[in-house]
Amino acid sequence: MDKFDLEERLISFSVLIIDIVNEMPHSKAGNHLSGQLIRSGTSVSLNYGEAQSGESRKDFIHKIKIILKELRETYVCLKIIFRTNLYKSEDKINCALKESNELISIFVKSVETAQNNLRK
Repeated sequence: MDKFDLEERLISFSVLIIDIVNEMPHSKAGNHLSGQLIRSGTSVSLNYGEAQSGESRKDFIHKIKIILKELRETYVCLKIIFRTNLYKSEDKINCALKESNELISIFVKSVETAQNNLRK
């Protein structure tokens, strides 16, 4: 997968998160979790753009770790939303859970690879 495919995948993921948030109920819990989800779920694509212009290998690794942290936060938030039925489309939630899990795996491997390359 090249960097543009990954960037497009992250943008599509952020769009899916926006769709989910726009369908959430306007309750105290819905507003709180939708705020958390919109921040973490859209920051992954924005931070990826920033990581592409890292000033050094260490800076790049740091930014990739931020993306990984935000993906994990998004995943947990999606699980809470799913378990509390604060969603309209179960298909969208399941798709977002699957995609966030796959993206986490990609970025875990990216961090490992970048750190190994730094040591060489």
